[in-house]
Amino acid sequence: MTLTQPEYLIYVDPSKCVGCRSCEIACAVEHSDSRDLFGAIFEEPLPRPRTRVVVADRLLVPMRCMHCDPAPCEQACPTGAMHRTEEGFVVADREKCIGCRTCLLACPFGHPSYDSTLKVIKCDHCIERMRRGLPPACVEACPTGALRFGRAEDLLYEEKRKKALEMILGVQEAGVVYARIEKEAPESPISKVKEMYKPVGWWV
Repeated sequence: MTLTQPEYLIYVDPSKCVGCRSCEIACAVEHSDSRDLFGAIFEEPLPRPRTRVVVADRLLVPMRCMHCDPAPCEQACPTGAMHRTEEGFVVADREKCIGCRTCLLACPFGHPSYDSTLKVIKCDHCIERMRRGLPPACVEACPTGALRFGRAEDLLYEEKRKKALEMILGVQEAGVVYARIEKEAPESPISKVKEMYKPVGWWV
């Protein structure tokens, strides 16, 4: 079955992001030559992530390409380096890129980035993984569920169901719904790593 952009997407839930940046590491490794964490750190040039966790109004938000349709970056590219795959995702061809950076100016989300060696790089939705039936690397690496991958209809239905559940469990009075107190923020996976290595004495 062919995975198409309108049907499959990555759902981002900033309320679950703890800023561990596992998505960034997984993205960089997936786009490295070795596809291995320990091999990637010795590569020249160092692989770079196509997704970034940014701080916005006290929230941590994993930001990635929106794969717009039509895509301003694709329309602005003079060489066809920025093009759309048959699955509907916008990708960059390093061989055709001349480094003019017109796509950087055209993108309304400021997503593509430029490197003098790698030229323009951007999220390709891990298209090769998807063709093998695997989720994008960032989604697979996320430990809290802040990133979810699936059919758009299924993901949006699940969000509707959660909101309906909150309304039902909330206290209703005079047309006002008082939502339940939110659970505590998910524990950062970094604390688990520190606990794991505590016997070795690496952590103060």
